Amino acid sequence: MTSAGSTGRRRLGRGLEALLGPQTVAEAKADGSLTELAVTALRPNPYQPRHAFDEPALAELAASMQASGLLQPVAVRAAADGTYELIAGERRWRAARALGWTTIPAVVREVDDRTLLTLALVENLQRDALSPIDEARGYARLLDDFRMSQADVAELVGRDRSTVANALRLLRLPDAVQELLHDGSLSTGHARSLLSLADTDRILHFARRTVEQQLSVREVEELVRRTRPARVDPRRRRPKPRDGEARRVEEALRERLKTDVRVSARSKSSGRLTINFYSEDDLARVLEIILGKPYEG
Repeated sequence: MTSAGSTGRRRLGRGLEALLGPQTVAEAKADGSLTELAVTALRPNPYQPRHAFDEPALAELAASMQASGLLQPVAVRAAADGTYELIAGERRWRAARALGWTTIPAVVREVDDRTLLTLALVENLQRDALSPIDEARGYARLLDDFRMSQADVAELVGRDRSTVANALRLLRLPDAVQELLHDGSLSTGHARSLLSLADTDRILHFARRTVEQQLSVREVEELVRRTRPARVDPRRRRPKPRDGEARRVEEALRERLKTDVRVSARSKSSGRLTINFYSEDDLARVLEIILGKPYEG
């Protein structure tokens, strides 16, 4: 006999309807799978990939449930201690607790740990409820905890392999940059542009600058392109390395002007100072810092 867990694994990626059975309270009543469980008997999915819940959205859901009742039952699995772990519907359960409900309509399913994690991912992905970082961490957990390949993960959640691979690359970002991406301060487009930088400190610097100046993805791409070292023909004689003083001047000016600066020495007493800007507004900002007043030219 085929278990619910194995059936779920074969069908993952085709939609929650095939996995969780009835999608409305009426459908669950009709097929006899609906049950009422104590709200206090439920606990969160231990594999829930989402780490933050939008409180205003939860309040809206609670108001809707108070006015119309719960239209879609939560899905749970029985735990060994007599409680139930949520498979899908944690927002509904949280809203029910906020309303003071004592029971909640539920459908009990039999699924294994891997399917539990995958179902949570699928539910959130289908509802666009995950941040890019939560999504990537969910994929990483499938890879690490269940020794799966990226191709296996992609098949399970109904995504292209390249989508999974690109999401996992985001976990290479510094933790502070991941947090900016998680809270929506940065987009995935911004993050992918920053990933082409090898230096962690520079990634963090440009990420913060992107947020402060509200740079577009195109502006960040141009910023990164200009700051990456140009490829040098190995047949050409390499220039002499810059001395420590030139680097210190560059760092001081970068900190002051919040843009990339290059000092190129022609001789011991002459050289060139290059200050980059990436939009008209950026130029006006740099000029105001240098001149001490708005540029009116």
